[in-house]
Amino acid sequence: MTGTPETIAVVVVTYNSARFVPDLVASLGPGLAGLDWHLTVADNASSDDTVEVLRREAPWARIVETGRNGGYAAGINAAVAAAAPHHAVLVLNPDVRLAPNCVPELLAVLRRRNAGIAVPRIVRADGGFSPSLRREPTIPRALGDAVLGADRMGRIGSLGEVITDRRWYTREVTVDWAEGSIMLIDRACWDACGPWDESFFLYSEETEYALRARDRGFALVLAPRARARHLEGDSATSPRLWALLTLNRVRLYRRRHRLPAAVVYWALILLREASRAAAGNRCSRHAARALVSVRRLRETPGPASVQPPAATGAVTAGA
Repeated sequence: MTGTPETIAVVVVTYNSARFVPDLVASLGPGLAGLDWHLTVADNASSDDTVEVLRREAPWARIVETGRNGGYAAGINAAVAAAAPHHAVLVLNPDVRLAPNCVPELLAVLRRRNAGIAVPRIVRADGGFSPSLRREPTIPRALGDAVLGADRMGRIGSLGEVITDRRWYTREVTVDWAEGSIMLIDRACWDACGPWDESFFLYSEETEYALRARDRGFALVLAPRARARHLEGDSATSPRLWALLTLNRVRLYRRRHRLPAAVVYWALILLREASRAAAGNRCSRHAARALVSVRRLRETPGPASVQPPAATGAVTAGA
């Protein structure tokens, strides 16, 4: 690739995202300043006017109408499969807003560190600190989270899964995984790892992908000078989504460990949710009930089965 301008495939998955589209599109130009890029959007059967807004705000974008709500990973896979040739993939949530020069900074770190994935420093909608970096899920970390809480554990050495020590976010650090709202993935990493695991409808798909990339020798690195704002979803306030997030944490752990360890991990996650439910947390009460009725702990451990995305769904592109 030496001397060849690099092209970024920007891929976005939408589902009833019309309200987010105009500001997202407006942030792409400044956020990708100086780079060659193109936009492909996979729409997961939105029932609002997301597709119409996309065609109005980004008539040059390629739109994949999947015809179903197959989940975040399925949308990413469909968009990448339909995208024009590229050297790296920028995965974006529709509620992400790129700061100026965000992606050039990501690309510089990706190349300088010879990494597989680069992520920016993310702030919340109000500009506040967002602990977006993570360590691999383990039984000791689940225990600490259940007993002391994720925020406190994240500030004690490497004991917490969620990295809450703000000093980590000031330098180029390698971590096990990071939240999947924005990731720049090198094409070589994508080709080696294959598509995202569509069996995770929502949540833990980015964890599985980052750990799979790490297992294949591709590091995930923070680019601290790259900034983005994430308006964030409602998983923390939706009982149904929090239960799904919690169940998928257990499913992913089982994929990578034997059954006895997975049972211990499940019990610790249940302890965490049950203790919070007892304190009146409605989302945790829903999650605890779901964990008690879980039937997935006997899944075969090891890498998830990943199939190439089916070539279905209408694809349209601007002139």
